[in-house]
Amino acid sequence: MNDSLKPVVDWLRARSPALGEIPADLDLIENRIVDSLAFMEFILFMEDLVGRELDVAELSADQFRTLHAIEENFLTGEGSR
Repeated sequence: MNDSLKPVVDWLRARSPALGEIPADLDLIENRIVDSLAFMEFILFMEDLVGRELDVAELSADQFRTLHAIEENFLTGEGSR
């Protein structure tokens, strides 16, 4: 796991202590690790993590679907800007 994902994994585990290893390609939404009630809280957490406001109108659930997608969309390269 990339170090940039550690805060994300820690956040997920804090809300679901029974979680073990989270594969980078596990669908976090389909597996209800991030459910509809926690989604906005997760977006606020991601804003704090990346240091900028995320435009909710431009976001899609697919950007948060897996750890790999989160890393690609928000934590590396173009996504982290």
